[in-house]
Amino acid sequence: MGTLSRDTVAVRIAVAVVIALPAVVLRLTGVHPPPVAAMVLFGAGVVSAAVLLLWAAETARVDMSGALAVALLALIAVLPEYAVDLYFAFAAGSRPEYTAYAAANMTGANRLLVGVGWPLVALAFALAVRQRSPRRRRIGRIQPPAQRRDVRLSERHRIELGFLTVAALIAFIPALTGEIGWYVTILLVAVYVAYMMGIGRGAAEGVDDLIGVPARLAMLPRTRRRQVTWLGFGFGALVVVCAAEPFAEALVDTGAVLGIDRFLLVQWLAPLASEAPELIVAAVFAWRLRGGDAIGILLSSKVNQWTLLVGTLPLAYRAGGGAWSLPLDARQIEEVLLTAAQTVLGVALLVNLWFRRIEAVLLFVLFAVQFVFPGTQIRLVLAGIYLAIGFSLLIARNRDLGECLRAAAVSPTR
Repeated sequence: MGTLSRDTVAVRIAVAVVIALPAVVLRLTGVHPPPVAAMVLFGAGVVSAAVLLLWAAETARVDMSGALAVALLALIAVLPEYAVDLYFAFAAGSRPEYTAYAAANMTGANRLLVGVGWPLVALAFALAVRQRSPRRRRIGRIQPPAQRRDVRLSERHRIELGFLTVAALIAFIPALTGEIGWYVTILLVAVYVAYMMGIGRGAAEGVDDLIGVPARLAMLPRTRRRQVTWLGFGFGALVVVCAAEPFAEALVDTGAVLGIDRFLLVQWLAPLASEAPELIVAAVFAWRLRGGDAIGILLSSKVNQWTLLVGTLPLAYRAGGGAWSLPLDARQIEEVLLTAAQTVLGVALLVNLWFRRIEAVLLFVLFAVQFVFPGTQIRLVLAGIYLAIGFSLLIARNRDLGECLRAAAVSPTR
């Protein structure tokens, strides 16, 4: 697939801007549409902002350290998710019922990345390998070995896996204490800072691995490229600021109007809207037989969400008038426990740098079960299954786990 033409890129950018504009106009003019219409309009703004930020962040990779750029890309791409979740935490400081929504949005986003994003990459990669392989013909051609359809990660991904392991262990503290305490904030933010320091060294990226709009923008002269990049960051951030609060409120109001569980709307619809562009980019990378890079993007997003996002929720709660610790009720504790347990299994499956198709199926099936059986009991059972399989694999792959932890421990001093 060749590079997009200048006109095609201009049209795609214009479409994203046009879709985002109603959210900005509505917010600046103070117009309040009905809940369902507001959810659609502001939700479209969130998706468009995510697309624009993703394009800008990918283009910026040309001028930055490769590994650091991937981490910044992962962070910037989920800024809409951060904005929505931090708003819920901030509002919970004066409206206690919003506390549940902050936890719901955070756990939904994290489980969506692992339960849907990682299997999506494995599926796209396997289909791409099959399509590009010689097909069986009468002359006797055969398909390549099945293992070639599994995703292989590179050694550099051990750093992310090491830090994600540490973050996963820390994440059990809120499930045990019934709160995301200030001490958890200190630990998780420290892990995130160490992670950024650890990957912040390396050579600048080239443009060969970019796709779509960023690939074309990266070909611009440096000054113009940077101007376009900062415009993308600026407008995307403006849309996020304008759309995050009304979108969050519209989700809650829509649940009340339509009789849908508001907790589930906040937990799944908001993360799906804000992270859809990133999932699509990862799938495209996998389709281009870059499965390791695709998983790497989602893995980096998982690290920053499971550290920085979770760690900053108590700060937003405090800024909104609450205490220094964000309290969790029984259901939220179950959700945090289930998410932490899923993270353990996710690490266990990737720690040997080989993501098999059967493992992707396992992640997706366990993720889907919670929708078929949504009760409290099944969440605890699922958490137990995640932990049983995860710890069993980690014990069997203890040498790989040690390598990942070692990579995370020494990376800041390299």
